[in-house]
Amino acid sequence: MNKILLFFLISVNCFSQSNLPQLLKKHNTESVPYITVSELQKEKTFDSDKGNSIVLLDAREPKEFEISHLKNAVCVGYDFFNLENTLQKLPKDKNTKIVVYCSLGIRSEDIAEQLQKAGYTNIFNLYGGIFEWKNQGKTVVNLENKSTEKIHTFNKEWSKWLHKGEKIYE
Repeated sequence: MNKILLFFLISVNCFSQSNLPQLLKKHNTESVPYITVSELQKEKTFDSDKGNSIVLLDAREPKEFEISHLKNAVCVGYDFFNLENTLQKLPKDKNTKIVVYCSLGIRSEDIAEQLQKAGYTNIFNLYGGIFEWKNQGKTVVNLENKSTEKIHTFNKEWSKWLHKGEKIYE
């Protein structure tokens, strides 16, 4: 009987995370609106080669950011996120468009919520994070600002969501 229950629980857990929308629904409250990769690319104020009038914030840890990140993004971290330090890096105009991302869009929602509470009104969470960015064939850069295929996947469990690029765990 215990084996049947264990099998059932494993099956339910695996099914509940069988696709990205289900995963995000499970972990996020959707208190911050999503912006998709294609929507971000269509923005007139977004040009990853020339710099952005959109502020990109990376809510992953520095070791993840060092492997790769979206061009012109600012690393704000997650475990040791400091709101005061981050606010000093942001424009004073609280209507500035800010897109926060992480690996998949889970940690970034937490950081974006803190920015909303600080009064920023034009905050978005990148749907699917840097994984979806790379899965759609977009460029990521390393600390030398050179294109790279490497993506830090946070851990092996989450790496299943990255379909393009070279998976790095540490």
